[in-house]
Amino acid sequence: MAVIALKCPHIEVAVVDISVPRINAWNSDQLPIYEPGLEDIVKQCRGKNLFFSTDVEKHVREADIVFVSVNTPTKTTGLGAGKAADLTYWESAARMIADVSASDKIVVEKSTVPVKTAEAIEKILMHNSKGIKFQILSNPEFLAEGTAIADLFNPDRVLIGGRETPEGFNAVQTLKEVYANWVPEDQIITTNLWSAELSKLAANAFLAQRISSVNAMSALCESTGADVTQVAYAVGTDSRIGPKFLNASVGFGGSCFQKDILNLVYICQCNGLPEVAEYWKQVIKINDYQKNRFVNRIVSSMFNTVSNKKVAILGFAFKKDTGDTRETPAIDVCKGLLGDKAQISIYDPQVTEEQIQRDLAMKKFDWDHPLHLQPMSPTTVKQVSVKWDAYEATKDAHAVCVLTEWDEFKSLDYQKIFDNMQKPAFIFDGRNVLNVDKLREIGFIVYSIGKPLDAWLKDMPAFV
Repeated sequence: MAVIALKCPHIEVAVVDISVPRINAWNSDQLPIYEPGLEDIVKQCRGKNLFFSTDVEKHVREADIVFVSVNTPTKTTGLGAGKAADLTYWESAARMIADVSASDKIVVEKSTVPVKTAEAIEKILMHNSKGIKFQILSNPEFLAEGTAIADLFNPDRVLIGGRETPEGFNAVQTLKEVYANWVPEDQIITTNLWSAELSKLAANAFLAQRISSVNAMSALCESTGADVTQVAYAVGTDSRIGPKFLNASVGFGGSCFQKDILNLVYICQCNGLPEVAEYWKQVIKINDYQKNRFVNRIVSSMFNTVSNKKVAILGFAFKKDTGDTRETPAIDVCKGLLGDKAQISIYDPQVTEEQIQRDLAMKKFDWDHPLHLQPMSPTTVKQVSVKWDAYEATKDAHAVCVLTEWDEFKSLDYQKIFDNMQKPAFIFDGRNVLNVDKLREIGFIVYSIGKPLDAWLKDMPAFV
């Protein structure tokens, strides 16, 4: 919405939420999320044609186009638990729109939703419409956190799906004209509703599948003495495959990949396609396997126990340049180590202690509900401390685990870190960002994902 406000000064944009603290933060100097470049845009447009408000009904009533970006969490109970999307928030938003509207509106799905959601939303709006006409469009968001502003300024494509009726085409055209203020016409793709909804799930599934593919190879590389970085480079130079999303790591995270694939799996099952569902389920299974393998490697390398040993975790966000911790592999790695009674010390340049404690105390999928509906004041995990400095976090540790590829971790003084650690000193690089040879020269025992193993690690096989 901030980028639309910036690129379309003639359009008034209102961002509304029922959460007062959230809207207050958007109206303050301290925005509630970190995203490079966002703050400048918000400050430039706020109060001119970009407004943040809790008066949801007023702004919905006045709007011509309503973008709905509510949470669509994975259901934890009931039919489809663990796979299906929970559309509670979407449905209540639709009922509210129908309730307060006094003029025709275009309602745009921005949340990632299962295929055919638009049809359900259409029915709710139609049956409650009091003669007002609504057109539903699907306009899925393909931006990536950390590069969101650049992705919005220069998108690969903007996808708009609508009904194939005269009214549907008109609605698509209206939204297309908004984007056409800065996106070249040939990059705005229009499709039917279902294709647009499914394209988003498919795109995320394909991306996650690439990560799981290279991670599966990383396990084989370790067993055979191959180097996954070299293999990925060789594979990526094939123009049909390309080099992106081929970095082996401790696993993928983020709010979409796992959720969208589970959703895809559920849709396939509901449509009588168990083989297709099984195929996509493997992408998540390999991701879970990779996280477990990493924890097992840490424990087995350290004489098969980390009980009461201090383990430093560098990086908690699911990737660099964001403070987002949703589904971050760090949660599972930390929980695995805590299960073996380790003492954990965490440093991340963008994630607060409160957030880390909440993530470690929360049940799976709870994060995807609005803040006021999440369990309050989690019991803090006693064996976890959060530091605001990498050197403090690693002091007296037996091992250091790099779980986010923040640039600053490449330039730390590892000699200083080594001198202040217990010996033997271990480094487990879950992102393959460190200079392994240099670390070995200093005296570290190093494990890097998918790289030839240290002699030490070969003598201590990991049990999976």
